[in-house]
Amino acid sequence: MSVELILREIGADEFERVWPVFRSVIAGGDTYSYPPELSFEQAREWWTTPPSRCFVAERNTEVLGCYMLKPNQPGLGGHVANAGYMVAPNARGQGIASKMCAHSLDEARRAGFTAMQFNFVVSTNTTAVRLWQRHGFQIVGQVPGAFRHAEHGPTDVYVMHRQL
Repeated sequence: MSVELILREIGADEFERVWPVFRSVIAGGDTYSYPPELSFEQAREWWTTPPSRCFVAERNTEVLGCYMLKPNQPGLGGHVANAGYMVAPNARGQGIASKMCAHSLDEARRAGFTAMQFNFVVSTNTTAVRLWQRHGFQIVGQVPGAFRHAEHGPTDVYVMHRQL
């Protein structure tokens, strides 16, 4: 019998639980602009200090992924949400990112956001691009060579958006 995936908000005091997933994702240099040498303290601050909110996806207390939800911009842009998702390498292909995306859309609605925007989706991350499109996001912009991909060099990024 499979145990259900639990998605719940965590604070800075639990960030060490998601740090191994976070560190493994940024180490690849293929999906996030965070420097691979980013410190635990800086990552924790960026992902857990309000208005940022951090969520963990876990099954049987094993961390399978995490996501961050925050306003895309301060002030007059604060009605549009932004999110970032990370899945443990051993949990990919199990629908974790899709469940986190659906959860984040619900959380964003509950928080009063009217739209969600991803500012920096690496174009070669085709699995993520297709997934976000299945969740209603559209590519609304493309920035040439904005990401220094570890394998491909300068790579385009997409801006993706959807109404809530």
